[in-house]
Amino acid sequence: MRKRIEKFGSVLALSLTVSVMPVAAITGTPAFAKQPAAAASLGNLASFQTIVADTLAAVNKGDLKAARTRIKDLETAWDKAETTLKPKNKATWTYIDTAIDEALAALRQPNPQATDAAVALSKLDATLKEYSI
Repeated sequence: MRKRIEKFGSVLALSLTVSVMPVAAITGTPAFAKQPAAAASLGNLASFQTIVADTLAAVNKGDLKAARTRIKDLETAWDKAETTLKPKNKATWTYIDTAIDEALAALRQPNPQATDAAVALSKLDATLKEYSI
């Protein structure tokens, strides 16, 4: 039984590595960040959600140039708010920051793909909603 578990563990580890590796290779960031143990709100994140929605709308229209421009607004606003938001809950802030980094990376690739950007932005939108009041 133990050999079966060890073999299964090896196959599982290999499977996870193979399934995660492409995302990390593409975005330059881990495919997932450690989610905070308990949902801890950082307050009203609506302004960030608006920027993400605008960026996703541009991606869905196929206007990746506009999406790259708009996501820069998110990066700037998030960085500006760091000193206020991060002290509220460092783990939650880091989790959202990682999702932002993934969206930025998806749009800043030399040849960005709309589908990859849409997935990253949708994940980011869901994350912001989860940790907003």
